[in-house]
Amino acid sequence: MQKRILIDMDEVMADVMPKFLDLYEERFGVRLKKEDYWGKKLYDLEGAKELREVLYEKGFFADLPVMDHAKEVIQELMGTYEIFIVTSAMEFRNSFVDKYDWLQEHFPFIHWRNFVFCGQKQMIDADYMIDDHVRNIEKFRGHGLLFTSTHNIHEHRFTRVNDWLEVREFFKIADAL
Repeated sequence: MQKRILIDMDEVMADVMPKFLDLYEERFGVRLKKEDYWGKKLYDLEGAKELREVLYEKGFFADLPVMDHAKEVIQELMGTYEIFIVTSAMEFRNSFVDKYDWLQEHFPFIHWRNFVFCGQKQMIDADYMIDDHVRNIEKFRGHGLLFTSTHNIHEHRFTRVNDWLEVREFFKIADAL
């Protein structure tokens, strides 16, 4: 029986930051540098709270770039593990179609039956979960991998992976155990 990996979408498979940086620059006339937002979400910056509202708009999630190496590493993992894409889409109801279509376009090798659109991820039974949000990993019963994102850099309680190449290495080691 294959072990199961849950993989989050936003800030793990789909790179949200370029779009948020563009929106910030469009609205405030300033291109942020990494040190301006490192350690936080862009919409947590002073005066930028309304940026979070774009998450509710239809189309926001439709054209996000794929994280480097995500496709090939996920495809490799599928040879050994059962893969489920698990995304909290219920808060942003307009995101559902965007996310589904995005997965179909960029990850056509993952069957739609392996897409889980939910409100809370801890209800799903799995051996591993790759996520950028500590709140999801804290409640997860398996082994959580914290995917580095600007908002979680000060967190040190979980196994951290900085990119998809580190995910690949983690699972090579896990397979050997």
